[in-house]
Amino acid sequence: MATQDTCCTIVPYFSVQADRMDEFKALCERFVAKTQQEEGCLYYGFSFDGNTAHCREGYVDADALLAHLKNVGSLIEESSKISSFSRIEVHGPQAEIDKLRGPLSSLGASFFVLEYGFRR
Repeated sequence: MATQDTCCTIVPYFSVQADRMDEFKALCERFVAKTQQEEGCLYYGFSFDGNTAHCREGYVDADALLAHLKNVGSLIEESSKISSFSRIEVHGPQAEIDKLRGPLSSLGASFFVLEYGFRR
């Protein structure tokens, strides 16, 4: 019997103020250091294209994703002074997405429900 995939990803894109990229990258280091301590985080990192930053992150389930947002809440608030979210996607199986819709509704996220695939 296959293990049910409960993995959830949140896919935020940040528009960083042009003259504040060095500050934003310093915040990224703090995000990574704080997130590295989370047991429910599967992967986490930042990538860049000009003044757009993307955080590539995945969690074992919705609860781990919510715990992460609580853990880095002060850093998100700090980043909002030098950047803004240009897009946020949340991906996961229906049961996990259902747990995230309410708590993430204020972010204006798009929710994608996993229907096909596998996880090793």
